[in-house]
Amino acid sequence: MRLVLKKNDGLLKKIKAISGEDIYACYQCGMCSAGCPMGQEMDLLPNQVIRLLQIGAERQVLHCRTVWLCASCFTCTARCPKGVNLARLMEGVRLFLLRTQKEDHFSPQQMVKEPLPPIALIGALRKFTT
Repeated sequence: MRLVLKKNDGLLKKIKAISGEDIYACYQCGMCSAGCPMGQEMDLLPNQVIRLLQIGAERQVLHCRTVWLCASCFTCTARCPKGVNLARLMEGVRLFLLRTQKEDHFSPQQMVKEPLPPIALIGALRKFTT
């Protein structure tokens, strides 16, 4: 039985235009998720985000916390045997959401109230646009 991937032209084209990454290069080895320092805080692991985009389940990706918790530390990128820059892909999804929703996901008040690791706070400050 062969799995045929559904290529969604709309969202994937926009994310690829922003990030420059080809998600179909990923073959789901899981190295990105195994090394992610924020993995235990995420609702979807990094490789799951890519897989959901590959099969056309964008709604789950657009509504998950993972893209906002990614600290852009590039551990996933360094570990990827196919050279997929997952940090850049996550940034592409975040920018797509910010451009379509026109509102920030984080506020300084939220960052102080939630007990997060320092790398998450640094990553969150990068995402604060107003």
